[in-house]
Amino acid sequence: MNNNNVMKNLTPFQIVKALDEYIIGQDDAKRAVAIALRNRWRRQQVSGSIKEEIMPNNIILIGPTGVGKTEIARRLAKLSGAPFIKVEASKFTEVGYVGRDVESMIRDLTEISVNMVRSEKTMEVKEKADVIAEDKILDILIPPVKKPAVKVEGNENEEEVQNEKTREWMRKKLKNGELDDKMIEFDATIPSSGMQIMGPMGMDDMGINIQEIVTNMMPKKKKKRKTIIRDARKIISQEEAQKLIDMEAVQQEAIRRVQESGIVFIDEIDKVAGGGSKAQGPDVSREGVQRDLLPIVEGSTVNTKYGVVKTDHVLFIASGAFHIAKPSDLIPELQGRFPIRVELKSLSEQDFIKILTLPQNALLKQYAALLKTESVDISFNESAIIEVAKTAAHVNEQVENIGARRLHTILTTLLEDILFEVPDKMPAESIEITGEMVTEKLNVIVKDRDLSKYIL
Repeated sequence: MNNNNVMKNLTPFQIVKALDEYIIGQDDAKRAVAIALRNRWRRQQVSGSIKEEIMPNNIILIGPTGVGKTEIARRLAKLSGAPFIKVEASKFTEVGYVGRDVESMIRDLTEISVNMVRSEKTMEVKEKADVIAEDKILDILIPPVKKPAVKVEGNENEEEVQNEKTREWMRKKLKNGELDDKMIEFDATIPSSGMQIMGPMGMDDMGINIQEIVTNMMPKKKKKRKTIIRDARKIISQEEAQKLIDMEAVQQEAIRRVQESGIVFIDEIDKVAGGGSKAQGPDVSREGVQRDLLPIVEGSTVNTKYGVVKTDHVLFIASGAFHIAKPSDLIPELQGRFPIRVELKSLSEQDFIKILTLPQNALLKQYAALLKTESVDISFNESAIIEVAKTAAHVNEQVENIGARRLHTILTTLLEDILFEVPDKMPAESIEITGEMVTEKLNVIVKDRDLSKYIL
C-alpha cells in the first residue's frame, strides 16, 4: 500500500464523508482534523528547505465524554493508514513513581509502525513463501533422488525421471488440498527461551531491549512437530516469509512513517492542567508532565530500539472534557503547541437516534448480528428507537453525561432477558422491540433516581 497515493485521494471533503460513516455530528471537529491530515500530504509535496519548516497544526478537542473525540482520531488514523497511538495523559502524572516516561509513547508508536510495515512486507512475500513451504512439504513426502557423485551406466536416469513424475503428481494433490488432513512431521524453529533479565526500574523504556539482544545471540533451535499438512504449510510459510523480509529496510520505513505521518492522541490532557489552583502538591507533578510533553510536541529526537526518531512532524491531537480545568490552565508554551481548538457538542436526542441506526457499526446492527448467531432476528421499530434515545438523553441530564456510552448501558438493560434466555427458552424466531416494551422495561428504573444512578 502506497501511503502517499492513499493520502492523495483523501481530500478534506472525502475525509469528512468517511468520518460521517462512523461518527454522528461534530462537523467542526471533523473539518479541523480533515484539514490537518490533508496538510500533511501537502507538506510531502513541497520541495526545498521550507518543507522542514512547515509544522503540523496540532489540535485540542474539547468536549464531554462519549461524544466522539477518541473515535475521530482513531478513524482518522485508519483512513490514512498512519501509525497511531492513544495515550492517557494521566498515566504520566507520577513520573519517577508509578508513572511512565513521556518518551515511551514515541517508542510505542515506532513499535506499532514496525509491526504495520512488517505485516505489509509479509503479504508481499507471501506467494514466494507459500511456494517454498510447498517444496519443503514435498521434500518430506517424496524426497528427491540424490544424484550419484560418479555417473554409472544403468537406470539412474530413469529413477530420477520417475521420482520427478511422482513429485509432480503429489504437488497437484497438495495444491488441490487433497492432502490437507494428512499428518506430517517436520522441523520447526522454536524461539530461544533466553532468560528473564531484570534491570533497574523503567528499563523497558530505555529503547534497548537487552532480552531481545540475548535471545538473538542464542542459536535458533529446531524441534520436531507433527501436525496436519494444512497447518504445517502455514507454519513453514510464516517462517520462510520472515527469512525473506529485510528487517533493516522495514525498520527504516517504519521510522520514516512515524516521522512523516505518525499520529499521537493524548487523551485526558485536562487531567494534567493545573485547574486554576496554585497550591503545592499534585499540581507540581502535573506541571512536570506538561514540561515533559513540551519538547516531544515541539520536536525532539527520541532513541528507540529501531533507531532515532524525530518528532518534529508527528501530529499530536489532545483531548479533554475540561470540566474543572480550562485549556488556558495548561502552561502557555504547551498551549502554543496546540494552535487549533475545537469544541465538541453534547449529544441531543436526535443525535442518539442517528447513532443507534446510521453508522456502519451502529449499536442496533451490533446486537442484531450477535443474536443472528442464535438464529434470532431482532428488530427495533421506530417508536422503540425514539424511546431508547429519549431515555438516554434524560438519564444523561439527570445522572451524569457520559454521551453515547449511555446507549450501551440502556440497551444492555433492555435486552438482558432476551440475551439470557435466547439459547434455552426461545426457539429460533424473530423479535420486534416496540416503544411500549422499552417504556415498560425502563420506566421504573428511570423514575427512581437512586436506581438509575446504579443501573443506567
